Amino acid sequence: MRRLILYILSLSCAGCMLGPNYHRPAVDTPQAFRYEVKVAQDTVNTLWWQEFKDPVLDRIIADALANNKSVKIAAANVEQAAGLLTQTRSQLFPQLGYGATGTRLRDSERMATPVPATVPNPQTAYQVLATASWEIDLWGRIRRLTESAQANLLATEEARRGVILSLVSSIANSYLQLRGLDEQLAISRRALGTYAESVKLFELQFSYGQVSQMNVAQARTQYETAAATIPQIENQIVQTENAISILLGRNPGSIPRGKTIYELALPAVPSGIPSQVLERRPDILLAEQNLIAANAQIGAARALYFPSISLTGTYGDASHDLHKLFNGPARMWNYTGTITGPLFTFGSISGQVAQAEAAGKAALLGYEAAVQNAFADVENSLVARAGGYAPYSTVLQAQQQLFPAELTLAQNRAQVFSSFVNIYQSMGGGWVTKADSIASGAAASKATVKK
Repeated sequence: MRRLILYILSLSCAGCMLGPNYHRPAVDTPQAFRYEVKVAQDTVNTLWWQEFKDPVLDRIIADALANNKSVKIAAANVEQAAGLLTQTRSQLFPQLGYGATGTRLRDSERMATPVPATVPNPQTAYQVLATASWEIDLWGRIRRLTESAQANLLATEEARRGVILSLVSSIANSYLQLRGLDEQLAISRRALGTYAESVKLFELQFSYGQVSQMNVAQARTQYETAAATIPQIENQIVQTENAISILLGRNPGSIPRGKTIYELALPAVPSGIPSQVLERRPDILLAEQNLIAANAQIGAARALYFPSISLTGTYGDASHDLHKLFNGPARMWNYTGTITGPLFTFGSISGQVAQAEAAGKAALLGYEAAVQNAFADVENSLVARAGGYAPYSTVLQAQQQLFPAELTLAQNRAQVFSSFVNIYQSMGGGWVTKADSIASGAAASKATVKK
């Protein structure tokens, strides 16, 4: 039996793993972005939102990283995936346990065969046992499951980084939109006062016959247009503030303001080549880890066709007296080797294999789609930034002219800033790691304070 155990152990160490080994699939990568900026700088790994030079925005983003509920949920998901990996990997090693029993029994003295006088009645018995079990992973099923669990853990980590990327970008875009709306509200209120004076002037001139009723009606129309715009903008401001408050992990409320939309500095455009997007973006890394996990599940499913070998055993002591439990010759032990395998499963295992292979195909398509979407996001962000200057310059010339043109100026100004945010979001980069450290540091500080 000892030779059999040693033989099984040697097989386990040299055992093969069923199923395909993962290799990153080849993807069609463009050589360059069509709208890449020639003066782009290597700023993709910096805290880009600080380039707006607005301390209030910096503080809001720091608060969001510390308190946002989605970030905390994503961190909890990572902890859950780590626990699952530990649980799965533990099956590679012997599982040790223990048990203890104590009984007191009295037999009836009126039985057909009475209890001999030499046998104590009632009787007391105590037993302590140590147990061990171990599944020999000959076909790599447990190792494939561990590989899948590890990939799921990494995928969950990339999902958390993706939450951080989206959070920072959403906060920045919402804040820039809020400052644009603030400027539009100020413009509308100024215009309302100007149009009110125009109405009074035209009404006075009409009373003296200097202008027609049409002129008065036109002045009133301009006034009513400006008056109707104000509550619409105020409503959008409240909605934007509430959205930012939720991102900050707070109840809806007002948001502090920093620099105006015209005082904010324009960030630099980050440099990069298409292939770097594959290494920067959390969504692509997430899709790849999902592909690795699905690939490993194929091997785990195929291993179900082969027999499972396990070893179990117990070792312990038994005694009628508790104080003599660990003394004397009353030792107990046993060990058992078990081999079990499928015979007729009527499609149960083949169905699991088919599911795993189909999941692998879906994960591969998901990875390819994530890569293509990433390149499209960067292209769209770059072209939006390039196209943002033409209407901006046109409206800039009309800044002192009509009320609608002034509103458009403020809107386009906010859109220009948002295009920079979208570029950094679409390219990913090391700034996500820096933001992650801010979030982790804030969480650690809160945990220390609670202790």
